[in-house]
Amino acid sequence: MEVRFFRVLLRTIVLAAGVAAGGAHAQAAQAQAQAQAPAAPASLAECHGIASDRDRLACYDKASGRALAPPAETAAPAVVAPKDTATPLANAQAQRGAPTSMIDYAWDFDADSPRYNIRFYKENYFLVGRYTNDVNTAPFVPLYEAIGGPPENLNNTEAKFQLSFKGRLWTTDDRRFGLWAAYTQQNQWQVYNGDASRPFRETNYMPELFVSYRPDVDLGGGFRWKLVNFGYNHQSNGRTDVISRSWNRILASFGAESGNLALFADVWYRIPEKDEEDDNPDITDYYGHGMLSGLYRWRGHSFAGWLRGNVGTGKGAVQVGWTSPPFFGPLRAYVQFFSGYGESLIDYNWKQTTIGAGVALSDGL
Repeated sequence: MEVRFFRVLLRTIVLAAGVAAGGAHAQAAQAQAQAQAPAAPASLAECHGIASDRDRLACYDKASGRALAPPAETAAPAVVAPKDTATPLANAQAQRGAPTSMIDYAWDFDADSPRYNIRFYKENYFLVGRYTNDVNTAPFVPLYEAIGGPPENLNNTEAKFQLSFKGRLWTTDDRRFGLWAAYTQQNQWQVYNGDASRPFRETNYMPELFVSYRPDVDLGGGFRWKLVNFGYNHQSNGRTDVISRSWNRILASFGAESGNLALFADVWYRIPEKDEEDDNPDITDYYGHGMLSGLYRWRGHSFAGWLRGNVGTGKGAVQVGWTSPPFFGPLRAYVQFFSGYGESLIDYNWKQTTIGAGVALSDGL
């Protein structure tokens, strides 16, 4: 009986000692936490005296009993993709994993190109100012004589612009053959001639219909024969009487390229007209029967030019142009120089030298 009593007493003493030790440990931990935590301010006035904005805000939160928000995680900086300044041809090269020729791209000869498509054809530009050394007023003199008035003075400086596009109407599955329709319009605009009501001095319309073929023949010297076009071309200024100009041609074009250089040769045959319907029977004396042209691209710049004329008469024309890389969206700076006969149909037999500057959307290929 005594032994059992002493055993119970011993267990009670051990249990009480353990509880006392645990309580002391908890009190010590609480005292340590209180010692580490900053003391709560006696009043909001003490918070007002803290210089640091962050510490002062924390003091106000503690004094008012508001729980502190966990520190916000710093967001990783967003990765901004570099601006794509590549040309459509460069993008096509990257997507296909192999070099794409300039002519193949311009004429959709790649087998995975759209079957039906509308693209730029010749140069598309707007010359804000185009200066000529010799204004052609001769075609308009009969009109003013007929109405008994003096001829209007034409300015040496005018605006000039051209719109040109083509669309494929049919093609084979491998895209080597195609049927195209094209349209080009060129305007000379006396926009700075307020005395004459700013008229359009000349507008030329040129619809075309032709078939295209991709020979892809090695010509040697790094050149490959890439293009053959054959079709019909009509060009007119849409006017009547003494200032009407027009002609119709059967035209063939050939194109070859080497790297960033493309060369073209055009030959044409003028479809004869009746004498009483022919507005310009001697037009081939000035335009000739063919034209040579070329385009070179270098670091986003384009240098283009063409030469045409009649060897028998010694009359012809030359034009060169420079197109910059895009500087505002698709817009490029453009400078054009022309010298010779036939800058427009109304000037087909008029020799002049002109220079103009403006913007362009395409370089002619």
